[in-house]
Amino acid sequence: MSSLELQKAIVARLKADAGVTAIVGQRIYDSVPTNATFPYIAIGPDQTLPSRADCYDGSVVVFQVDGWSRAVGLVEAKRISEAVREALSDAPLTLTGYRLIDLAFEESRVFRESDVLTSHAAISFRALTEPVN
Repeated sequence: MSSLELQKAIVARLKADAGVTAIVGQRIYDSVPTNATFPYIAIGPDQTLPSRADCYDGSVVVFQVDGWSRAVGLVEAKRISEAVREALSDAPLTLTGYRLIDLAFEESRVFRESDVLTSHAAISFRALTEPVN
């Protein structure tokens, strides 16, 4: 499954990126602990779509990375968003069993959650993968 291999590579890349770790340390989660320390990053939803042509059987994976902050205002969430974008845009990720053809930033939304204490950055990307034959 290319989305799982992509997720593994994304988490490894984010945990190794100095810009990201300067803000969140190693707090990058697939499943966020109940009492997680802010700020942190969580792997968000993804969607895998077929990308087929003659003699080609690839996939498009649209995925989201979420940044969470409890700092006053939106500044920290915006910094997380920018750091994630810089770390992942056109990143040369290595996937087991798949080849990453392209990885592109799509959009970032930064907003306050309904509790008014938490800021949320939702950063979306699109990846094109193909199986390694």
